[in-house]
Amino acid sequence: MDKVTILSYDRIYKNFIEEKYLHGYDEYYFRNQQVKQPEGGWRHLRSDEVERLVKNANTATNWDDIWVTDEFDTSMVMNNRFFGMVRIGRIRNEILQYHDLRVPVGITGSSIVSCDIGDDAAIHDVHYMANYIIGDRCILFNIQELSTTDHSKFGNGILKEGEPEEVRVWLEVMNECGGRGILPFDGMITSDAYLWAKYQDDKKLQERLFEITQNAFDDRRGYYGTIGEGCVIKNCWILKDAKIGPCAYIKGASKLKNVTINSSEEEPTQIGEGVILVNGITGYGCRIFYSVVGTRFVLGDNCNLKYGARLIYSVLGDNSTISCCEVLNNLIFPSHEQHHNNSFLISACVMGQSNMAAGATIGSNHNSRATDGEIVASRGFWPGLCSSVKHSSRFASFTLLSKADYPNELNIMLPFSLVSNNAADDELTVMPAYWWMYNMYAIARNTSKYQKRDKRKRRIQHIEFETFAPDTMEEAIEARKLLEIWTAKAWLLSENRLDSTISRDELMKTGRRILNNEDETAKKLTVYGEGMEHGKRKVRILKHYEAYHAYGDMLLYYGVKNIALYLEKHPEEHLETLFEKLQSKEQREWINLGGQLVNSDEVEALRNDINSGKLNTWEEIHHRYDELWANYPLEKLRHAFSSLRFLYMDRSDRLTSALWREAVERACQVQHFICDQVYISRKKDYDNPFRNATFRNEEEKIAVIGELEEVSFVKQIREETEKYIQLFQKFI
Repeated sequence: MDKVTILSYDRIYKNFIEEKYLHGYDEYYFRNQQVKQPEGGWRHLRSDEVERLVKNANTATNWDDIWVTDEFDTSMVMNNRFFGMVRIGRIRNEILQYHDLRVPVGITGSSIVSCDIGDDAAIHDVHYMANYIIGDRCILFNIQELSTTDHSKFGNGILKEGEPEEVRVWLEVMNECGGRGILPFDGMITSDAYLWAKYQDDKKLQERLFEITQNAFDDRRGYYGTIGEGCVIKNCWILKDAKIGPCAYIKGASKLKNVTINSSEEEPTQIGEGVILVNGITGYGCRIFYSVVGTRFVLGDNCNLKYGARLIYSVLGDNSTISCCEVLNNLIFPSHEQHHNNSFLISACVMGQSNMAAGATIGSNHNSRATDGEIVASRGFWPGLCSSVKHSSRFASFTLLSKADYPNELNIMLPFSLVSNNAADDELTVMPAYWWMYNMYAIARNTSKYQKRDKRKRRIQHIEFETFAPDTMEEAIEARKLLEIWTAKAWLLSENRLDSTISRDELMKTGRRILNNEDETAKKLTVYGEGMEHGKRKVRILKHYEAYHAYGDMLLYYGVKNIALYLEKHPEEHLETLFEKLQSKEQREWINLGGQLVNSDEVEALRNDINSGKLNTWEEIHHRYDELWANYPLEKLRHAFSSLRFLYMDRSDRLTSALWREAVERACQVQHFICDQVYISRKKDYDNPFRNATFRNEEEKIAVIGELEEVSFVKQIREETEKYIQLFQKFI
């Protein structure tokens, strides 16, 4: 049990580091390395300056331990208590202003223990400030406690010399009961977190990443907390073992403990009222306000936490927003949105560009007996209002869940689907390619929407924003195969010819023939999916025929568009030679590595190079990500080409000029279809009689929501359509 003990008076500033951890250095060794020397250096106080400071109600344990610069106005230093060695930068009779706050440069009403204070700082009513280095032009106003311990780790999952293993901070992501633990560190991105958490079976990789992280930081004791230049911290309670970057604005925070708050002049971070952050790393350009609680977390760049959000044991990717809800034991990739009061996200890996609706309970153990399950949701996951999903479940890209309490575990393998719980007929229904067929406005807008929201200045985490990319298109290829199999089984059943001995390849061939050549027969079939729900009830596939061809249009459009864009950028290339160049091994497995798409062979090579010692630091691993991103356009082009070959595989083993012409002509039709469907899907809102019922007349409606023709994205897609049609025809 901790007790209040009595020490000698000088212990308030002496023995910051226990003698056994000094190893021949004095306790200011690291402090002196961290601090910036002023021009002209420091000097002792003159006797007249000491006299004036005493008259201004200042005290010091030893005035010889107070160091100042040549520009030191004693009239700006009043009613303070100085303990130990305190070095004070330039103090002039000036005012600092930030927003509406204006305070004089100087130090008043504060207790300061062994600190370094930069030039032109304003420190007022800081009741206890110990072992900190304060940057130039900082405003510290009305703070109860600002202190650093000798074993401070600033949120990194390391140990300092002499610390027991049990105090190490782990993040148990993706699984509430552990088993996927990772160590947080300053500079961690979602690619790092996924690489570490996913490949738990690779014991050598786990050992190496642990070693790399521990070695990235000095385990010696005695580093001071730092507050970068231009920071404003006011009306806060406790800041302990906090490392704060330049130009951060922190107002009314309750507790910041064992954290790194990254911030810069270009990307300042702001933290507001009632916030509690403990054991975590905050990225650049973040906004954290209004009673947020974060415990054991890593927060990416350009993120927002607001309105009582709780982020616990989780990693949140760049460009994400979480408000009013609980997020526990998660690994969330960039561009995640969750801003409703009663939504829960528990033990999940959500792969970005996602949105959690109000009342959604994703993975809470309150709807399952098990506590150690997981949710894996690929890009674009969107559970509807008040949806409840059990562990363990998996969702293909851009899955939309309609409002329901889903009673069983799910494995939705068809991308762009609408999933519904049909309680009346006791069925799960899945409409593949729903977004393409019925809400083109949303899916076409997806790419530009997230690109516009990416306000990062320093883009360390690479992100694929394109809706149609190797991951989603590979899912579309597999979805077509599944629809072929299920359609064939439905047809054989209707003909009383279904036999368990029929091979998968034969089923695919039969289904492909029916879906491509026998339209009326295909449309009349009732098709059921397999392996999509853990239960005995049926899974009905809606619009299977339309979805099959929608997936084909997506693949064709993806292939032609990427090849045409490449040819435009490389006019020296000829179609035939390009196709020859692209006739390489098809990469059929793509991994969303934290937002960056990488084929499985490259991920395997990355793991091997870490395990072998070829990559020894996180900087080197990040450099490999950069190399993979630089090669990605060509790899994506190869995949686009192989996707076109897949569509025409029954007609030729090569993509001939004639097939290319046919594909381009069809791509032009698809581009027109996209443009028309964007307009039609948006027009539904304008024609909805219930939406119109709230307006007195058409003029009021237009005044409020504007003209349909003036909707920015509708105009944008029309311009893009004209551009792409011209591009496609150029290479026909």
